[in-house]
Amino acid sequence: MTITTQRDLVQRHLESGRSITPLEALRLYGCFRLSACIWVLKHKRGMNIETTMVEEDGKRFAEYSLVD
Repeated sequence: MTITTQRDLVQRHLESGRSITPLEALRLYGCFRLSACIWVLKHKRGMNIETTMVEEDGKRFAEYSLVD
């Protein structure tokens, strides 16, 4: 039996060419701590992930995407 973690789901999401924000991660995968998942993907799995700070309606948040 294979267990798919939130981290695996976020990795697949990024590998599909899409970016992801904390709100999307929560809505799609139930991931409350996207930044922690991203840290593991970058530092433990060696993925080249770019962080872009976005501002909408006076609120700032990170958007993550995979760099080729």
